[in-house]
Amino acid sequence: MARNPTFAMWTRLAAKPGGRQLFSAAMCLRVPYFRTVLPSVRELRPGYCAVSAPKWWGVYNHIGTFHAIAACNLAEIAMGMLAEATVPDTHRWLPKGMTVNYVAKAETGLTAVAELSAIPEFGAEGADLEVPVTISDKAGKPVVTGTITIWVTRKK
Repeated sequence: MARNPTFAMWTRLAAKPGGRQLFSAAMCLRVPYFRTVLPSVRELRPGYCAVSAPKWWGVYNHIGTFHAIAACNLAEIAMGMLAEATVPDTHRWLPKGMTVNYVAKAETGLTAVAELSAIPEFGAEGADLEVPVTISDKAGKPVVTGTITIWVTRKK
């Protein structure tokens, strides 16, 4: 499988001092809206991504908890990085839809985990890939669950 340049950068940087922070900053330069939640990629491999974000005033809602849409932004980061690490360089991916359930108040910083139960074969035909994401608080309690569907096709 040809490696995506984003995943190749993660592989080079992750084990170095400050490498994860550098990778997370570079990700935010590439996708500026992501920086609104101050994300930090914690772990990345094919089929798995964990990314965390602190609770800070920029993500507060009217009751002082982590805003639901900021949590969705965190979910999209986890899904996007998983897709970058999983989808081969011969293919591309585009988000198609997202369904979420807000299952508890998000009163702390959060960690989003996107994880596939199995990595599919990526062929000549386009296909939907459903990426489950669970967002948990600092105690490990899920506060948001969801599925992001991406459309994966061979590059032209």
